[in-house]
Amino acid sequence: MATNIRIVIAKPGLDGHDRGAKVVARTLRDAGYEVIYTGLRRTAKQIVETVRDEDARFLGLSSLSGAHNHLFPRVCELLIDEGLSDVIVFGGGIIPEDDRPALHKSGIKAIFGPGTPTNEILEFIKISSSMDDVGVGADSDWNWQSSA
Repeated sequence: MATNIRIVIAKPGLDGHDRGAKVVARTLRDAGYEVIYTGLRRTAKQIVETVRDEDARFLGLSSLSGAHNHLFPRVCELLIDEGLSDVIVFGGGIIPEDDRPALHKSGIKAIFGPGTPTNEILEFIKISSSMDDVGVGADSDWNWQSSA
């Protein structure tokens, strides 16, 4: 059972589809994590403020609208600007393989697409929470590699 790890799940931009984000939030909550779901249509600034105010260790971003190449790096940039470099960021949604290297370079440590088993997300949280230097502003180039 997880203890005292706080995770923010957010829907940046105008994407109005949040079923997957809610499934992930519920899975994490049921595993014992403290989960804060921001709701739909949040700006990058609102998301970073929530992470800061909630003292979250993780941030999960979800996008189905195709705006991930702009929104995810912007959130990562703001996290670093706010001194939240140790927050571990993961993404999910419809994200083509070709877009993933640039997202990893911006600080996203894992990307989970449609159909990802929820136990893989739990495993990512468990492993990365025990690692040092894997936050959004870390020098490490470690990224989660799917076991599927």
